[in-house]
Amino acid sequence: MKKLSLLMIALFLGTFAFAQADQASKENKAVDQYGNKVDVKDVFASDRDGILVFESKDKDYKFWFDSRVQVDFANYWGQQSWADKIGDGASIRRARFAVKAQITKNWYGEVDMELANGSFELKDALVRFNGLEHWQFSVGSMKPDFSISRNTSSRYLEFMERPMVVSAFSPSRHLGLFAKYTNKLLFVSGSILFQEIEGQETRTFVEDNNKNYGMSEGVSYVGKLVVRPINEANSGIHIGGAIMFDTPKTSDEMGVYNGTRFSCRNATNINRKKYIDTDDIKNTDHNLIYTVELAGHYDGLRVESAWMADKTYMKEETGIDKPYFFQGWYVEAGYLLLGGKQSYDSDGAKFNRTRNGKKWGDIELALKYEYLDMNDYKDRGADAIYGGSAELYGAGLNFYIGKNMKFAINYQYVNNDRYANGKGKLYVGLDADGNPTKDYTKVVASDGDAGVNYHMLLGRFQIAF
Repeated sequence: MKKLSLLMIALFLGTFAFAQADQASKENKAVDQYGNKVDVKDVFASDRDGILVFESKDKDYKFWFDSRVQVDFANYWGQQSWADKIGDGASIRRARFAVKAQITKNWYGEVDMELANGSFELKDALVRFNGLEHWQFSVGSMKPDFSISRNTSSRYLEFMERPMVVSAFSPSRHLGLFAKYTNKLLFVSGSILFQEIEGQETRTFVEDNNKNYGMSEGVSYVGKLVVRPINEANSGIHIGGAIMFDTPKTSDEMGVYNGTRFSCRNATNINRKKYIDTDDIKNTDHNLIYTVELAGHYDGLRVESAWMADKTYMKEETGIDKPYFFQGWYVEAGYLLLGGKQSYDSDGAKFNRTRNGKKWGDIELALKYEYLDMNDYKDRGADAIYGGSAELYGAGLNFYIGKNMKFAINYQYVNNDRYANGKGKLYVGLDADGNPTKDYTKVVASDGDAGVNYHMLLGRFQIAF
């Protein structure tokens, strides 16, 4: 009986070992939906400050979702009685869904989509090699390194919208080639940009300009250098400069050959009026856009400033030898009131998520001033451009709730000049008969009474997950 029991135990253990080996063999021979043999690796899930992350034991593979929702509200008042009405409203400012993955130790991929207000728009779509220490090489659609404000995620901005000069001049996402080198003291990057990858309309312009007119898509070159004499966890100084050589793109509407156009809203999204607008500057040869920026942080204080300018060079046949010149700047600062710390992302040369002073969160007070000038008319005669100028004063309160929630309140006052008429579509003052006019040459009021001035109160609920 004892021998029989031992035999049965041995048989059981042998069967179990065979089953385990067979199962391991099956796992090693797993196939995908196309019948290709694939390697199998266990992946473990974890919650990292509200972000769901799947990662392998060896950490060579990591996969996660990166999403955010921003719900905005806006109220506008105080514009002159003759000015165009400004509609209050609400909006899903952003509804992002992104999938990001470190596929191997050296290769990374990302797809980022915008679904706000029922419209689809592709944001980031890229392949990246990060297998060399301090270096990073990417190809696809993403933001080039040009402006600290543009490159800072919308989740971590001090104000709900970026400054006017950033919206007007700084390049956003483009299809291109990107390279950067970074260490504690230096950040150096270079980009070659092709078309913007946005919605269906932009892509239609590109394809129709190619098909109907045989136009090349255009190319831009961007370079940036940042020096960081201080770069510690709780303090830092960022001194940066960037330059962009830009040729006209076919992502503009059909038939606008070799043109440039600068326009922007008054640092608000729900009011869709673009008071500042140069209209199409046709027969542009190229643009030279450049910026100098100074930023820093110390404990709960964060300061950011930049000056940007553009020189628009015209084709020889236009007879316009002197390039058009436009410029603007901004300065803004924020302070965490409850003991929190500001954060700076060295690899991206931009600001990052705040570190709250209380377990439940923190409160940040922010102030800013910004100015943008799209006029170039001195000694220009018939070739003058009156795109308008504006200055803006702003104050904000940001309530950080935990690590993923944010509630923002912004107050802003904007002063547009008499030339800011939305390329002739908006009223800018009263004529000699006391009637509203869109023609700045007919405005008889003093400078203080010409151009649309108004107040705005903005609110945002944000969640990142």
